[in-house]
Amino acid sequence: MLHAPAAKQTKDKASEWKARLGIKLFLLYGIIYAGFVGIAVYSPLLMKKTALAGVNLAIVYGTGLILFAIILGVIYNHVCTRKEDEMNASGVSK
Repeated sequence: MLHAPAAKQTKDKASEWKARLGIKLFLLYGIIYAGFVGIAVYSPLLMKKTALAGVNLAIVYGTGLILFAIILGVIYNHVCTRKEDEMNASGVSK
């Protein structure tokens, strides 16, 4: 079976911008995760308290962290795609 040639690779004009955004989102997530670890280390009894619908704070916070990571990934993908399209259309090199 034959297939079409691979797409021609060009320089990603938005790579530096995407890297800076990725670092900012990582730091945001890291701060929120540090809060989770801080509560677990310094106030473990607080993690046992009921937080939402009869579920303890540890489960709610942990599930929230997972969902937040997914949401940040979707936001990152959306914003970066828009920026790539914008930079490629305008011919901006940085």
